[in-house]
Amino acid sequence: MQLLEGALRTYAWGSRTAIAELCGRPVPSNHPEAEVWLGAHPADPARLLGGADPVSLLEAVDADPAGQLGDRARAEFGDRLPFLLKLLAAEEPLSLQAHPSAIQAKEGFQREEAAGIPLDSPVRNYRDDSHKPELVVALTRFEVLAGFRDPHRTIELLRALEVPALDHYIALLAGQPDSSGLRALFTTWITLPPPALEALLPQILEGCVRYLSGGPGARAYTAELRTVLGLGESYPGDAGVLASLLLNRITLQPGEGLYVAAGNLHAYLHGLAVEVMANSDNVLRGGLTPKHVDVPELLRVLDFEPLTGPVLTPSAVPGAATVVYETPAPEFALTRVDLDRSGDRHPASVEFELAGPRILLCTSGAVTLRSGGKILELEQGGAAWIAASDPEFVAVARTSTAQVFSAAVG
Repeated sequence: MQLLEGALRTYAWGSRTAIAELCGRPVPSNHPEAEVWLGAHPADPARLLGGADPVSLLEAVDADPAGQLGDRARAEFGDRLPFLLKLLAAEEPLSLQAHPSAIQAKEGFQREEAAGIPLDSPVRNYRDDSHKPELVVALTRFEVLAGFRDPHRTIELLRALEVPALDHYIALLAGQPDSSGLRALFTTWITLPPPALEALLPQILEGCVRYLSGGPGARAYTAELRTVLGLGESYPGDAGVLASLLLNRITLQPGEGLYVAAGNLHAYLHGLAVEVMANSDNVLRGGLTPKHVDVPELLRVLDFEPLTGPVLTPSAVPGAATVVYETPAPEFALTRVDLDRSGDRHPASVEFELAGPRILLCTSGAVTLRSGGKILELEQGGAAWIAASDPEFVAVARTSTAQVFSAAVG
């Protein structure tokens, strides 16, 4: 059981306040802070603290896979930690993207290896042979685009814009209001020649303004069209702005989650969240980014089935302070523990049983971890690594309330 120092990633879309405030550092930060990686990903592994010198978690796992990972994790995933836990802070939208299935990732990786594309090439799509299911859980209000909306609602939205240039596309989807129609419309829009795209987008943005400036009363698609306007301003002439019209616009409240399976097109827009995923870096982008966009490869992996009821509410463990975010991903399992020293709502402590490696992230308050004769103090924003060979441990609230997320093998 050791303190774990995450790897801070600074991307342009990150926040100068969210992660710094959570970790108790001065704000604003010098650079936009987008992610903190808590894991053994080769691109940026976290570091174990407590010894004379910090040690990379990747090096620790490589040196002692049996002790760090345990038999069950090694039997299923080999000698590597199969999950990556993150803090994610989006001040600006991330790219529109999707991740491949396990079969698609293996085939794509082998194909690009055979073609001799370097792993660090900007046009490389598959940097490993793994899929990348992921789960995001909101710490603040968290805005997302995820999965294709029910086609009938999309037809209603497009008609509400009152843009004659959309009539042909509305007819295309109305004639086949299912996954095949969504595929046809998305493919048409994502491959529009630049002159056609430059002619269509301003008319759509004008339609959004008209809709939003209409008379008083409820506006069914206010959030969706405000998002389109914002994306249009940030990414002028980008086909991803058109694609956003087809996706579910979701607001996660703190504690709510969203599971992103293979093939689901998505973009995180704004907010602070905990994210856990399979330990992979395979991303197929569809727009809203200056990075490489491979449209044919994206179309190979996309799932056009409408995504309904995407918000994931955790299930409570009876008689405990723990809630579980259930997903089908075998690489990870995420739980949240809410502790209360007063005992009014939750118990003040919780006992963890170990069947493999675990990473704890304290997102509120502070806790004391006790394992055998060892004690570890975990502050808000801090993390701890629990090896498979460590004994069972107890987390005790050190402040009036405390919240801890636990990531383990699924």
